[in-house]
Amino acid sequence: MQFGRYYEEFEVGAVYKHWPGKTVTEYDDHLFCLLTMNHHPLHMDVNYAEKTTDFGKNVVVGNYIYSLLLGMSVPDVSGKAIANLEIESLRHVAPTFHGDTIYGETTVLDKTPSKSKDDRGVVHVETIGYKQDGTVVCIFRRKVMVPKHSYGEARGGEQPGRPEPTPRG
Repeated sequence: MQFGRYYEEFEVGAVYKHWPGKTVTEYDDHLFCLLTMNHHPLHMDVNYAEKTTDFGKNVVVGNYIYSLLLGMSVPDVSGKAIANLEIESLRHVAPTFHGDTIYGETTVLDKTPSKSKDDRGVVHVETIGYKQDGTVVCIFRRKVMVPKHSYGEARGGEQPGRPEPTPRG
């Protein structure tokens, strides 16, 4: 199974539909909030959310949704990346709630060969995340430096650093 792509394998306009989706649980949301020290009651306090917000229930913290989508895109987009260079934009366009399932897809917007090194290039992509009913919840654009085939071949091919098993005897 392929993990990421080389520069030559990206085509402007290509769309990668990331699979599978992820159902967001209350545990996922609360753990992410606690790990990142985001203790806003909109995300953590059911009573607060029910009584004082327009949603009437907890909203999943947006940065978890962004992180989830970024992770979903790795096998298709940045699994071979040399570096994530830039998050150009990030928009949270609709709320996500506990129990929603998130799906994602990424479109290749542009690609540019590196000006300083001939073994890599920069790929510009847009990822959208949407819920089980198709509602788009998050959109972000980023630029990723990815290797060309020559870079990968010089460093061990498709699975660089992978050891061989010791013969059993």
